[in-house]
Amino acid sequence: MSKVGIRDVAKLAGVSTGTVSRVLNDHPSVTKDVRARVEGIIKDLGYLPDPSARSMRSKVSRLIGIVIPDLTNPFFSELVQSAEQAAANHGYNIIVMTSLDHAAKEADRIKQLTSRKVDGIILVPSNDFHTLKLPKGLPIVVVDRLMPGYSGIAADHRAGVRLGVEHLLKLGHRRIGFISGPGHSVPANDRLRGYLDAMEQTEGGAKTAGPPLIAEAAFDYESGRSAGNYLLARARNERPTAIFASSDQQAIGCMRAAHDLGIPVPAALSIVGFDGIPLASMTTPRLTTVKQPIQDVAAAAVAVLLNKQTAPELDNPILFACEVLEGETTAPPQPD
Repeated sequence: MSKVGIRDVAKLAGVSTGTVSRVLNDHPSVTKDVRARVEGIIKDLGYLPDPSARSMRSKVSRLIGIVIPDLTNPFFSELVQSAEQAAANHGYNIIVMTSLDHAAKEADRIKQLTSRKVDGIILVPSNDFHTLKLPKGLPIVVVDRLMPGYSGIAADHRAGVRLGVEHLLKLGHRRIGFISGPGHSVPANDRLRGYLDAMEQTEGGAKTAGPPLIAEAAFDYESGRSAGNYLLARARNERPTAIFASSDQQAIGCMRAAHDLGIPVPAALSIVGFDGIPLASMTTPRLTTVKQPIQDVAAAAVAVLLNKQTAPELDNPILFACEVLEGETTAPPQPD
């Protein structure tokens, strides 16, 4: 059976191929009766427009590229899924590439997407983005890891962590440990500043007796477990009564560390995570977390690329507020 073409649709509908094209592109000049007739024949014939031919004619690929550091990270997976849905709402598809958090690979992925004539790129930069030179003339929106000199969209990491730590302070905690992200990470440093902001509001400020209650770690589960062991391996009157982790994966790893040390959560230790990934609601006990508005960030990035929303000014990013999702891992502290 030969492939159905636009000329077949036009012939059966008694219209020109240009009219069929206008129907496909939802052009307002087509009358209601003609549109209904053409759409009916398209459905009956099972006609599918050739996307490459449409792209050549319109000079629009209807493709958006997304470059992320790591597809195995649940946060980035949800970001991609949200971006795909937002793009589909505008009649666009996405191409996903990973940089493996490496600037050279990142530059190569961007070059590949540019050669595929994508209409724009959503970029979560690698942590060594300082060496990256973005191409001119192609719309690029930087997301999550903001880069000086580029339009950016992200959750308000600093204010979000401050909300989470304030939640613990209101419960009565004062020895609050913090698991930060990698020191070279922009979001990790913003989250650390949020923790310090909140702790400076306490009577003793951010200073505590004994070793500092801050541990630097990668954002994954095993790093969170190691950091939890470090913070909890001290005398009861010196160890934290609560720990804020910079990612939900870290927080879940910290919960495991507490379990291995025989410290019940939340009876003897409160834990709060950050991100609000679906896994946070599946732990036992259910993790209290600060949720990033991932869907809002993705939708805004797509809208900016497609000129449906004004692009943020340089060095003045669009920041979305986070919210505390209270689970079952926080409670008032026990007396020493």
